[in-house]
Amino acid sequence: MRFGFHISIAGGFARVCGRAREVGCQTMQFFTRSPRGWKSTPLDKDDVERFRADLKVSGISPVFVHASYLVNLATADRTLADRSVDSVVTDMERCRCLGVNYLIVHVGRAVAASQAEALVRVAGNINRVLKQAPDTVVLLLENTAGMGSEVGYCFEHIRDIIEQIGKKDRVGVVLDTAHLFEAGHELRTKQGLDDTLRCFDATVGLGRLHLLHLNDSKTDFGSRVDRHWHIGKGKIGLEGFQGIVNHPLLRHLPGIMETPRKSLEDDLRNLKTIKGLVN
Repeated sequence: MRFGFHISIAGGFARVCGRAREVGCQTMQFFTRSPRGWKSTPLDKDDVERFRADLKVSGISPVFVHASYLVNLATADRTLADRSVDSVVTDMERCRCLGVNYLIVHVGRAVAASQAEALVRVAGNINRVLKQAPDTVVLLLENTAGMGSEVGYCFEHIRDIIEQIGKKDRVGVVLDTAHLFEAGHELRTKQGLDDTLRCFDATVGLGRLHLLHLNDSKTDFGSRVDRHWHIGKGKIGLEGFQGIVNHPLLRHLPGIMETPRKSLEDDLRNLKTIKGLVN
């Protein structure tokens, strides 16, 4: 398994690969703009060229971009849905310019509507995205913890969305370990992990899984409360992560940590811990 982190783009994309190397990334993820706003400034040609040249020789692969936190493809609000679609299309175009092949988006929140209706809207909005976005970029749906009105916390939700997408080859899945655990999918034991993966394969298909977000959980099993924590320090624990990173159905995947970060030392500590679990 290739390990990495979410990397800051402060100061420009030309600084991203250097930051990733500093923490020992073999794979990485970043935003293309502020994740808490709708606006985006045009990409700087020189900055993009420097990023692409640096990435080419860095050995860091694969690379992922995460969409804005404001995006809600499940919303019944037409204005927010249009903004969300436009935002995802913009990020996919920015991925193309940067030479990144994957964009991650949260499944969405079913505000003032049933979950079934929300899933139909997610699929419809993804179809709208894929009609406009470059076909070099794969859209990855990230499972949720099921907090509040979130959809996408059970595998059937993800299956039902994908079944309604016209261009299925342009869509994949990211599984976040904290979200899985918080949604009630057992990861702490070999039997629990095997059962979880068997269920995912039967429902969605392991062939659609492109990435793991390796995050421990600060909250309890089945809590439906999304709180990431340091590897081995949370409720999943070291034994759980040892099973995850060595599992024959998962160990070929990249694993990106979105663990709490107050300093560089936090990332280095999490990386040392996760690498120490590899058999």
